[in-house]
Amino acid sequence: MLKADDTIAAVATPMGEGGIAIVRVSGKDSLAILQKVFFPKKNVKRFRPGLMHYGYVKDDKNNDIDEAMAVYFRAPFSYTREDVCEIHTHAGVCAEMVLERLIRAGARPAERGEFTYRAFLNGRISLDRAEAVMSLISAQSAEAAKKSLSQLKNGCSSVIRESVDELKDLLTLIDAAADFPEEIDEEVTAEKVRSVSEKIARGLKRISDPAYARVLRRGVQVVIAGAPNAGKSSIMNRLLSFDRSIVTDVPGTTRDVISESVSLKGLKITLSDTAGIRETPDEIERQGVRLAEKSIREADVVLLIIDASEGELSPETKALLEVKDERFILVANKDDVKQLDVPGAIRVSAKTGEGIQLLSDEICRRAARDEDDEKLLTLRHIESADAARKILEDMLKTADATPLDLLREDVTQAMEQLCKITGENLSESVIDAIFENFCVGK
Repeated sequence: MLKADDTIAAVATPMGEGGIAIVRVSGKDSLAILQKVFFPKKNVKRFRPGLMHYGYVKDDKNNDIDEAMAVYFRAPFSYTREDVCEIHTHAGVCAEMVLERLIRAGARPAERGEFTYRAFLNGRISLDRAEAVMSLISAQSAEAAKKSLSQLKNGCSSVIRESVDELKDLLTLIDAAADFPEEIDEEVTAEKVRSVSEKIARGLKRISDPAYARVLRRGVQVVIAGAPNAGKSSIMNRLLSFDRSIVTDVPGTTRDVISESVSLKGLKITLSDTAGIRETPDEIERQGVRLAEKSIREADVVLLIIDASEGELSPETKALLEVKDERFILVANKDDVKQLDVPGAIRVSAKTGEGIQLLSDEICRRAARDEDDEKLLTLRHIESADAARKILEDMLKTADATPLDLLREDVTQAMEQLCKITGENLSESVIDAIFENFCVGK
């Protein structure tokens, strides 16, 4: 359990070279520590909250460490709802020196996520909003940032909050039926429990989509596959708008998985060029083929590149067509020397660039997530919602023959699972583990 009664400090911006870094201090002694290390250029009798001051950070011998700006936020009007001070210093070694000076003046180095942890403890944000902070920081695309910001503003899915309230109402109704059997009909109550539980289970299933959360977190994995010399590497380079893969006329040039990320319409797309699928005596190439087959199995989208300059489909291409599923996009390459019609394929020429924009648009269409802002973003939330859904679905299988007091147990367990999402029923150790995934300074 992190301490919450002392004063902490950390660099709140990424370390390394840069124009400005922010060093943050939070706790009851923040202002006193700031006044020991920061000296405004103009004589200031007191730091007015929210007013930025220009001056110098000095060491304990009154030597200048850096030229900086400083601001004080009085509790509870701060990120942590404690007294908070920020020093805006030059990045790199200057920020590190300022942090060291603050620690010598009485602050303690902050642990991972400790500022947000204090915001949670002090009631400024709920646990689901705290986790949205980390999701926003680590967002890999504009779409992921948009969804994370929505959760930061509004908390977790309203489906979760509404479900918790409805389950609480069911518990109240069950208890009332037990206490006043002559006034509240048990069969009517049981039917209410069944109908509401069924509705809640449907809603939880809709918002719990691990694939959706995974794509937002790491982007869309697009694998480029096909027979040797179909033009996979050339299409990879066209989609990236620069040469990333080696292109030659020699079959089997690509023997490893070559990946590169690109942003298309706000989505993070990771393109992976793979070895051509074929039988070969070359052991190194065979390993590349195995990696290609593994990449195809794990991909979100597969571009199956077909050589349209050939008179007929190769045996390798026919084999790939036999295993294609809804993830596959058929791409007929070398359309500038077309000899083969491929029904349903997007026709392109990696040589001239013809059709590449159409292919890019189709990748975005396949990769796009729906606009359902209710869907959960983190694996922890999805697991808790899934656990609650399964409890309710199992209960419904035998609900007709189950006494109300036993239904109450299932309803209670489902509600407890959902309360874990907002942190209402989590142990200190679990909460600590969640904040350990945060970066230092946040």
